[in-house]
Amino acid sequence: MSEVKNSQSSSGPSKPASSSSLISKPANLECKDLEEYLKSRPPEVLEKLYNYPAICLAVYRELPEIARQFVIRILFVEQPIPQAVVSSWATQVYAKENTSVSQVLTELGVWRSAAYPGGLAAWELCPTFKKNLKIALLGGGRPWSMSNALDPDQKSRDIDFLDTYAMSRWRCVLHYMVGAGSSKGMEGEGISPDAVRILLHANLMKRDESDGSPVITRQGFQFLLLDTQAQVWHFMLQYLDTCEARGLNLPECLSMLFQLSFSTLGRDYSSEGLSPGLLTFLQHLREFGLVYQRKRKEGRFYPTRLAHNITSKNATHATTLAQDQESNATKDKGYIIVETNYRVYAYTDSNLQVALLGLFTELLYRFPNLVVGVLTRDSVRQAFRGGITAEQIISYLEQHAHPTMLTVEQAINTKSSLPPTVVDQIKLWENERNRFTYTEGVVYNQFLSQADFITLRDYAQSIGVMIWQNERIRTMVVTKNGHDDVKKFWKRYSKGGS
Repeated sequence: MSEVKNSQSSSGPSKPASSSSLISKPANLECKDLEEYLKSRPPEVLEKLYNYPAICLAVYRELPEIARQFVIRILFVEQPIPQAVVSSWATQVYAKENTSVSQVLTELGVWRSAAYPGGLAAWELCPTFKKNLKIALLGGGRPWSMSNALDPDQKSRDIDFLDTYAMSRWRCVLHYMVGAGSSKGMEGEGISPDAVRILLHANLMKRDESDGSPVITRQGFQFLLLDTQAQVWHFMLQYLDTCEARGLNLPECLSMLFQLSFSTLGRDYSSEGLSPGLLTFLQHLREFGLVYQRKRKEGRFYPTRLAHNITSKNATHATTLAQDQESNATKDKGYIIVETNYRVYAYTDSNLQVALLGLFTELLYRFPNLVVGVLTRDSVRQAFRGGITAEQIISYLEQHAHPTMLTVEQAINTKSSLPPTVVDQIKLWENERNRFTYTEGVVYNQFLSQADFITLRDYAQSIGVMIWQNERIRTMVVTKNGHDDVKKFWKRYSKGGS
């Protein structure tokens, strides 16, 4: 079905321009890992990034295992290596993986095709990447920007404190999003205007048309359901997109971010000698919880676990001490019970967890360590309007299901830890919103005679481009792709009829 505007015509059927915005689906949140982010950069930008050893080491660390083997085997070879030789390093059983790895290394600009004496196709490492990866692995080059020696800190901070601080700062950003633009988080912690600008730039929030206050978007709802590491990485990618507008150097900032990921948790580092741009970047990292610094003018800072695990694939499922403290055993064991009458019981005292439940449930009661809500048609449809899908709601409830639910549901051999009636009903509520199929098309109407309408209608049906027609009101809708053929036929028919 398509809604279009009609234009007037005195000599034949009128046809309007179709409106694609009426059928475009809301965009989903697109989360890129380090590899996808670098692939989206132009070659000249990659060349600048590879001037920094920390970036080269981070890229090498995140490469597939076979790719790392290829890189390290040719790192110290001073001439191109024939592609046939590289292919021989893996058996034919892994030929498909070999081809895939070669494509990844090429797209990342790590190696490139070269000519070998005799006309053979060969591979050679990008000189910039090769030089700086050697520096990262063997030492040399300029010292890292935060490697200056420091006196012992009289007020040193341990890992427990850093974990708690990092999660409290990051939780403040999430509270702001859930609170739909309140100036402070639910625990009274403030959020910086810079963080708000990034949320708006990332389309996680947008300005309300009525009063201009920030409100959460479809992508924002999906962002809240990601794990912490994925949230921080996506947030920092959006920040890096705004580096140039802030007057900051993108390669310089990305290099420091990776230096933090290679740092030792619980150790302090020097901020002396950092450029003005990096000092500004450091303060932004402090606001987001990636580093801790007592005072802005203090010459030392502590990287937190948020920065330490930001790009590592192996840290995706790692739990921080602060998260363990917040939920005690609830994160590992689960804290949500869902009953067949759609009642939801959450054994938690976390404001953020309560707010997340409130996105798709109607909260009824709040006790010190228990929240009671109910899944209703209105509350779930409100979540659908915000961009949350039925699968996301079900997945969230399953991930945090209480052990009691796991035992009961496994006893009756169900695939989900949730009651089947609840799972089915959530999906049915979503299907209610998908009863219409939108098709982009062009409408023809205001025919001068019934014969003209029937002739054009029959032609459109014969070539399979008819979407809808009504003979009584002499109106028909054809597909956008078939519009040109119908228009040409009508012109030939009109000339022949005249």
